[in-house]
Amino acid sequence: MNRAAKRIFVILTWIVSSWMHPANAEELPYVQDFTAEAVEAQAKQVPILVLFMSSHCIFCERVVQEFLLPMGRNAEYDTKVIMRQIEISSTTRLRDFNGKMTSQAAFSRAHNAKFAPTVKLFDAQGHELTEPIVGLLTPDYYGGYLDIAINEALAKVRQTKK
Repeated sequence: MNRAAKRIFVILTWIVSSWMHPANAEELPYVQDFTAEAVEAQAKQVPILVLFMSSHCIFCERVVQEFLLPMGRNAEYDTKVIMRQIEISSTTRLRDFNGKMTSQAAFSRAHNAKFAPTVKLFDAQGHELTEPIVGLLTPDYYGGYLDIAINEALAKVRQTKK
């Protein structure tokens, strides 16, 4: 390959790679400390949405990529909800709402999150605010299901403040 062809190849590679979105470049944050999340939730008067997921679950990845991350990029949701995730089989440590150390798996079991994906909404004290959303359900309506649950939880959080 001559020098001009190499230069063209490098330029074309750079152009194509700049158009491509790297897989999983953006990620929903994992919960590490629910007491810290609760302080933020209380200050903002919003619920905490937790996605109980499994790393090998293609439906979980769809929920994150197609619904939760786009919602997180929408400024309107900054005033409506805090979104986090938990790996239901992980031994990674986290602090629960009572300040006790546990694991993501133990927290999942304690909250009866046996299937992935499961979405639950909590208040700052760790009380569940809505019925959980279990599974991907109907993808065409899933965003609506999330919005209904978020709005219901938000109303409950803000109602208790009055």
